[in-house]
Amino acid sequence: MKASTITSLTAVILAMALLPLTHTCVQAAQPVVPGETKEHKDARMAWWREARFGMFIHWGLYAVPAGTYDGKKAGGTGEWIMHRGKIPVARYAEYAKEFNPVKFNAGEWVKIAKNAGMKYIVITAKHHDGFAIYPSKVTPFNLVDATPFKRDPLAELAVACRKEGIKLGFYYSQAQDWHHPGGAKWRDGAWDPAQEGSMDEYIDKIAVPQVREILSNYGEFPAVLWWDTPKQMTRERAEKLFQAVHELKPDIIMNNRLGSGYHKGDTETPEQKIPAEGFRDRDWETCMTLNGTWGYKSHDNDWKSTETLLRNLIDIASKGGNYLLNVGPDSEGVIPQPSVERLAEIGAWMKVNGEAVYGTTASPWGAPTWGRYTKKSDKLYAHVFDWPKDGNLTVAIKGLKLPSAYLLATRTKLEVKATDEGLSIKVPAEAPDKIASVIVIEQ
Repeated sequence: MKASTITSLTAVILAMALLPLTHTCVQAAQPVVPGETKEHKDARMAWWREARFGMFIHWGLYAVPAGTYDGKKAGGTGEWIMHRGKIPVARYAEYAKEFNPVKFNAGEWVKIAKNAGMKYIVITAKHHDGFAIYPSKVTPFNLVDATPFKRDPLAELAVACRKEGIKLGFYYSQAQDWHHPGGAKWRDGAWDPAQEGSMDEYIDKIAVPQVREILSNYGEFPAVLWWDTPKQMTRERAEKLFQAVHELKPDIIMNNRLGSGYHKGDTETPEQKIPAEGFRDRDWETCMTLNGTWGYKSHDNDWKSTETLLRNLIDIASKGGNYLLNVGPDSEGVIPQPSVERLAEIGAWMKVNGEAVYGTTASPWGAPTWGRYTKKSDKLYAHVFDWPKDGNLTVAIKGLKLPSAYLLATRTKLEVKATDEGLSIKVPAEAPDKIASVIVIEQ
């Protein structure tokens, strides 16, 4: 949405927009719960809309090769190494013998997320390599049966999340499985005869039973089911998985990647990008990496700065979306230190300014040149990236009665004047925060 001077007609609309809102988002075009009312949808989505910030975790056997196969650095992201390197099924399965994450500590992972200001976690229960990081009874290709590590990380994360008040969700690759016969149908298909088989048989014997497992074994979790890569998912195949979800967790939140074009889920999922205007009629969530990979790659050190990450979060919130920011733990179960450091820095900012992110809704005023807006009830939050050198912040919003304003970090009251452009707020010479300072404008 472009920043512009507000017309008199728009001003009336904007003034109304600052009034307390009962329902701030519209329901999905195709409800997850058949026949669902808007009221039920709003209740089901309430915690997710309040959260605004979550942690994605990509963790699996691909952490063992860590981006290198046969002495060569593989292109692409770490979790795609089996596909990129055309590694035979049997050879890739041998990595399981080396996967022993003895340093994995669910409590530490959850605290890293919580201290960053994240309200939920989504972890890969099974990625495209077909390896389950929980004790699946459907296939022996899982963390307990195939590795020296005889524990269930999902169960331990569930305990830690309950303790810390964090929601836990699971990612599941339903339509791309490079290990089990019939599951390798996307892009250039199979590269190993062991992958050949019936996709319908794969769906019936692997995907549906595993989805039932992860929906049944962890109490109230998962709160989110994050599908991925829906290629070759006919309506009939998707319906089998959807039916399992509806029977076992009818109030779960699902994304739009189940497949077939019929099951649209609850959320849009732009990947590695922030849409220019968000989605006006859909809940949405940008998923993004901290460096250039989802799964761990030992040689990927292209880390985004804290400034970029934090301003991404603010930008997404200003458009009514959530930010699902990824970490890729190594084969020992350790989240890379650069990730931990950046998340801690974001968390320090959120402890002071989280009010301007959590539970906010999309700004109807677009993006000002100096930063972003978020709003909540009768409060407008001005996130200032570029602090004014002349000591006056111009807020180009007309038609509002003269509001009060203060710095969120210090609660210091600020002088506000009406101008031809809208409002002028007198600010201190120094910004409270070098990345983003928040001014609360209260009607």
